Amino acid sequence: MHTILPLISTTFIAISAILVAVGWVLIVRGKREQHQRVMLTAAGFALAFFIVYVTRTAVSGNVSFGGPDYLKLPYLVFLWTHIVLATVSAVFGIVTITLAWRKNFKKHRKVGRATAVMWFITAISGVTVYLLLYVIYPGDVGSLFDALS
Repeated sequence: MHTILPLISTTFIAISAILVAVGWVLIVRGKREQHQRVMLTAAGFALAFFIVYVTRTAVSGNVSFGGPDYLKLPYLVFLWTHIVLATVSAVFGIVTITLAWRKNFKKHRKVGRATAVMWFITAISGVTVYLLLYVIYPGDVGSLFDALS
């Protein structure tokens, strides 16, 4: 459970980003209904990520950075940047979906582009955090606050 849930949640976020890319291609090609289905599926995978992440954090805590001390500060800056961007991206995602739902496609198009780019960066940085914590420099399981300091 210590390593399988992070792998599952990271896979969900990667799938979500891939689906956002597919959705972007579909809308550029004028395939609005397919775009809508793919983007809602992408949002579903993002929500599944969040549910798994929160569940894992509540049940088993987080993993601290196990790498060398000289990399800890750069890692923490990277982690905090990822967390802030992920939070902003999630809010933008909700706004983007809401704009589409309300059929405000002019604003949806504008906000959606920014949201997609942020989501790609968030997914890439999230996979990087996973690799650093679970593959390259595995650390000890502790509380959320241990992992962020």
